[in-house]
Amino acid sequence: MWELVQKGGPMMYLIIFCSIIAFGIVIERIYHLNKARIDSNKFMDDIINVLKRNKVIEAIEMCNSTPGPIAHIIKAGILKHDRSKAEIREAVEEAAQLEIPRLERHMSVLATIAHIAPLLGLVGTVTGMIKSFQIIQQKAMSMVPVNPGDLAAGIWEALLATLAGLSVAIPTYVAYNYLASQIDSLVYDMEKSATDLVNILSSRRDTYEV
Repeated sequence: MWELVQKGGPMMYLIIFCSIIAFGIVIERIYHLNKARIDSNKFMDDIINVLKRNKVIEAIEMCNSTPGPIAHIIKAGILKHDRSKAEIREAVEEAAQLEIPRLERHMSVLATIAHIAPLLGLVGTVTGMIKSFQIIQQKAMSMVPVNPGDLAAGIWEALLATLAGLSVAIPTYVAYNYLASQIDSLVYDMEKSATDLVNILSSRRDTYEV
């Protein structure tokens, strides 16, 4: 394996470095997103049942004991339970604006690696071909026949760099799309839960005013 890396030229080291970063980000994001995901329907049913009994403190404690962004934004809304609908919605939206960047953390780095890995492979391909053509030129100037073996090193570098770049880019791109879909799903659950909370708190307030 190390011999192939050396034959692939200097771009191989950059590509391997990118692959290590991408792998670390994917593992970290999968762990974080799995930890953030909860059964939002059950959680909201429990919260709504507690709020219907006017046990606001108990609802806040449920949010504190539940991990993930959904519980955080629901808590922000409950803390404004005695305010107007607009103020409750604003509190929820502000909390969501803090949570979404946490979900999307490092995703831009992952996307960048997916885009530049094949370009790094292309650079390695170009440098490998340049080496081969330099050998052809030197042999021609010396009036020495070109041996296919003389071109092997440059061709090896060109092909291995291309293969390495694509081998990193393809799984990274797949992982990025998978993680992006998981984030979109979480954001949808956050928005749905927030809307349910705003509606239930608004209806409680309207009841008190009547």
